[in-house]
Amino acid sequence: MATQQYQLQLAGMSCAGCAKSIEKALNTVTGVTSVNVNFANEVAAVEGENLAPDALVQAVKDAGYDASVIDHDKGSADEPDQREQAQRIQFIKFIAAAILSAPLLYSMVGHFSWTQGIYVPEWVMNPWVQMALATPVQFIIGWQFYKGSYTALRGGAANMDVLVALGTSAAYFYSVYLATTGGAEVAHQGLYFETSAVLITLILLGKWFEARAKGRSSAAIKQLLNLQPKQAIRELVDGTTENVDVASLKVDDLVHIKPGQQVPADSKVISGESAVDESMLTGESVPVDKHEGDNLTGGTVNKNGFIKAQVTRLGKDSALAQIIKVVEQAQNSKAPIQRLADRVSAIFVPVVLGIALVTFLVWAFWLEPGDYGSALEATVAVLVIACPCALGLATPTSIMAGSGRAAQMGVLFKQSDVLEITHNVTTIVLDKTGTITEGKPKLTDLELDLKDTEELSESDLKAAIKALEQQSEHPLAQAIVSGIDETTKQLSISNFHAHEGRGVSAKITLNNSQHTIRLGNSRLMQDNDITCDTWQERKEALEQQGKTAMLISWNQQAVGIVAVADTVREHAKEAVSALKQRGLKVVMITGDNQRTADAIAKQVGIEHIFAEVLPELKAEHVKKLQAQGELVAMVGDGINDAPALASADVGIAMGTGTDVALETADIALMRADLRSLVDALYVSEKTVRNIRQNLFWAFAYNTLGIPVAAAGLLAPWLAGGAMALSSVSVVLNALRLQRLPIKRDS
Repeated sequence: MATQQYQLQLAGMSCAGCAKSIEKALNTVTGVTSVNVNFANEVAAVEGENLAPDALVQAVKDAGYDASVIDHDKGSADEPDQREQAQRIQFIKFIAAAILSAPLLYSMVGHFSWTQGIYVPEWVMNPWVQMALATPVQFIIGWQFYKGSYTALRGGAANMDVLVALGTSAAYFYSVYLATTGGAEVAHQGLYFETSAVLITLILLGKWFEARAKGRSSAAIKQLLNLQPKQAIRELVDGTTENVDVASLKVDDLVHIKPGQQVPADSKVISGESAVDESMLTGESVPVDKHEGDNLTGGTVNKNGFIKAQVTRLGKDSALAQIIKVVEQAQNSKAPIQRLADRVSAIFVPVVLGIALVTFLVWAFWLEPGDYGSALEATVAVLVIACPCALGLATPTSIMAGSGRAAQMGVLFKQSDVLEITHNVTTIVLDKTGTITEGKPKLTDLELDLKDTEELSESDLKAAIKALEQQSEHPLAQAIVSGIDETTKQLSISNFHAHEGRGVSAKITLNNSQHTIRLGNSRLMQDNDITCDTWQERKEALEQQGKTAMLISWNQQAVGIVAVADTVREHAKEAVSALKQRGLKVVMITGDNQRTADAIAKQVGIEHIFAEVLPELKAEHVKKLQAQGELVAMVGDGINDAPALASADVGIAMGTGTDVALETADIALMRADLRSLVDALYVSEKTVRNIRQNLFWAFAYNTLGIPVAAAGLLAPWLAGGAMALSSVSVVLNALRLQRLPIKRDS
């Protein structure tokens, strides 16, 4: 049974502990085999068999959180709007809390020696006024922390909400106790209403900043969603046109695309020509010329000509939908480096609660016996300075920003673990055809010698060669067919055989008699005892020019040679040089003979070559490199090198937009330019470095902050501000990845 995949949009999470609770809840649903909850973008990716979406949503709700199934057919463009609405609500809460907390914060002026001259109204110091100001902040505006605490504790876990609710409640209720038992004079000795209220205010401010920053980290997805066309001009049967919603289009519909308009759907040009801006797809700013028969991708922009096109793909099958799916898949997956943070987060809050209890006992019964105020301040500071949020955000925000920036460059990472390991690659294996070269071979030479075959004319032999190669789907065969002059003679062909790695042969009927024609390399001729000595020197000369030379035999007589050449890609040499500058070993692998391979490799600056390799043996060469301790990335077009792509530590498919083999490889290069490979390595390196920075500061913050708070060196409201700042700083650091330049020369 096929594996089902669902994505759930979540709401109500406050830290990585909430994400773990949701994962635990979803794993209890029958049929679920895999769950990944991304705290940063609040999405759960669920896989399994016989899954009921309603059951998944209910499991999340039973755990105390909200969820809805993301419908990719309808598009998810409304998700950013929902997040913006949540941000607005959070900001309104902060403003309300700030207004109520400001007088409480002002009441603290009198507690510092250096502020003794500042006037403080008596009403501000009134404990009942302070209680009236703090109570709505604590229980109305701050209700989300109590709700989150209840949800977490009911699920057998403890999260950031528990720490905030416990810390602020302790300060609030201790102040209530002092106010009700000590009278008005306690206000001048010190209450802690400002501690609870200001703490909640600062945490709300931090949450608002965090939500805004997290929204920016998923900007790449939002930009892709905004590229989805809304309107189309459809041609009717009578030749007239109508404006319709793209959603109403069907496959095979004819659409008109005027200059400046978006291509409404994946389609094929029926008539007209133009330059099309495909930068949204490939990152390449130069428009691409399109002619009759060329493919168009929905969302790209027609620049200057009128085009009539026939719709080929719609909805979730479209290229843009597939790109969005791959980017979301990478952002929602969990990188291996995140496991350490997850393990720490799982025990973080219980450990902090233990430290807080010890702090209270040490202060109340040892350092300052009987001074419960000082003990409370230190305890509250410990509770609120601890920040599991920073740990939970460290990895996913970097993954989101890094994979999003890569997509803008035309590089698609399918999983976050690939984004993590790519920068560790030590060897790059490049398939020659379609990777180093353009993959569009052309016939360059056709030389015949028929002096020993008087019954055969040159035109007859050309017709026979064309008839033979028309039976083959090999790119070289297609080049030969296209390159031979049109002939009216139709020859009967039978017993066609493709000899893998050698060539082709068949029986040809000519002048009422049957003949055998063969076209291929020296091994094919040797296998059939055909002597080709007279052609060997010419064959070597052609191969030294980087051409693929093939011998032609008629019956048992060598009668000619044909050569095909594939143009080296424009920036291949530049890309190879950049890879070598990064200290990478660059290897070329090809089925061509050694001389042809050497000639091509020399053009682009590659010293390591595997030549005359059959397609099914390319994977074996990859495995040999791995056995030598190399971490191997294999780059190909995903057509005849799929096993090698799968065998490599990182499989990279290079295509031209819609032709890219998304299902074959770990990374898809949307632009047929090897410099995109350098971009992929660069983004991987910078993303992993960013993750390590985030994790270091998150661990360092908590490792240093908790002891400082326990020592009484930090006021609770300052501890709360530091906690809020830690999460925001982690997200802002991750956002630096969105400004990565396209850097291909280092």
